[in-house]
Amino acid sequence: MSNAPTSESRAPLAALDPSLYTIDDEALEFMKALTGIQDPEALKQHIIAVQAEAYAVFPYHCIRSFSFMNLKLGRLPAYQQLLTLGKERKGAVFLDIGCCFGNDIRKAVYDGYPVQNVVASDLHPEFWELGHKLFRSTPETFPVPFVAGDAFDPAHLATVPPFYTPPDTSVPESSTLTSLNPLRGHVSAIHASSFFHLFDEEQQFQLAQAVAGLLSPEPGSMILGAHGGRKEKGYRTETGTQLRVGRKGPMFCHSPESWTELWDGQIFKKGTVKVDAVLRESQRKDLESVPGVPSGVKSYWLVWCITRL
Repeated sequence: MSNAPTSESRAPLAALDPSLYTIDDEALEFMKALTGIQDPEALKQHIIAVQAEAYAVFPYHCIRSFSFMNLKLGRLPAYQQLLTLGKERKGAVFLDIGCCFGNDIRKAVYDGYPVQNVVASDLHPEFWELGHKLFRSTPETFPVPFVAGDAFDPAHLATVPPFYTPPDTSVPESSTLTSLNPLRGHVSAIHASSFFHLFDEEQQFQLAQAVAGLLSPEPGSMILGAHGGRKEKGYRTETGTQLRVGRKGPMFCHSPESWTELWDGQIFKKGTVKVDAVLRESQRKDLESVPGVPSGVKSYWLVWCITRL
């Protein structure tokens, strides 16, 4: 997550609600394996305790709703493509931007992505530290470099045109990174879930430009993720009082068509990337009984992958 709004622009803070806690079988087994906590109730209390600390850092909706437990990356259609890239391309750098606790990159490493090629980034270093608490790890047992910074700060991530030929710089040693800028043109895979929808349309365009400048020009390099979407691009007014995370006003959402047009032709030269984008209906328990939200309203996730040709 990045570019958090100021306190003056935040929407009213919703209280934490333990009844929203949910974890499916896959995530449960994953958490048991990484934390060593085998009792489901003890694990639940451990997760809720870390959730409360994280919500005090910044009240993102995905923290309150426990959606951070969903292992989004592992459920993306392009996940196996990512794992194959990590295994077959030597030194394939994998960046998780807006990583929060680092759940998704931990899953990728657990499933075989080379840990030495992984980099994590978020605006809030506290989330990364709480990730170690959540998964009972340390920087020694999970040695992934974390680079704190605002994705809209040029000192952290400057906007440059996409690379169509290999950059004339060498791949930096990940442990030396203090910003993402040295990675320009060197990243083989970028994951960005629950990230773009934090921002309005213009900011999403700016963010897409900046992220694209990091991607390697080598065919097969990819950017993948999932976030709030709509059948037609625009503001998600249909969920009534459901706001953009931490901000006043509704969330801006792309449609599969507008997301495809953005990347294939506006961000990258037309025909140089393949864009896969689909909508998936989302079950929103957290919206039940919320004043102003119509009963039975449908909410969608935009699930997507951009691959260089």
